[in-house]
Amino acid sequence: MSRFDSFEDMEVWQKARELTRDLYAISTQGRFSRDFGLREQVRRAAVSIVSNIAEGFERRGDREFARFLSVAKGSAGEVRAQLYVALDLGYLSRTEFDRLSAASVEISRMVSSLITYLRRTAK
Repeated sequence: MSRFDSFEDMEVWQKARELTRDLYAISTQGRFSRDFGLREQVRRAAVSIVSNIAEGFERRGDREFARFLSVAKGSAGEVRAQLYVALDLGYLSRTEFDRLSAASVEISRMVSSLITYLRRTAK
């Protein structure tokens, strides 16, 4: 199993939590706040990242954890795709998009590394 005492100790979970908080804050502003479909979808995808990291960790098995991390990685990609939509619709500035997109890419890479580690050690 992983070398963490709790999912809260994991840097990837902390970064995913920050991204979720930032997405909630930015999606309450301007026209983004009135696009209920996109607003709720990007929020759900961000919450899915932190939730799947936590749930997988709590399952206490490396294979199960890796499976939940795979879902979290998919949700990070979903967030990134939705950020492009928000940018294209003028809901985000290029600076906001770049910051949030970079955070989602970093989280995705961290999750991917953790999946690789877990799969290698779960024989």
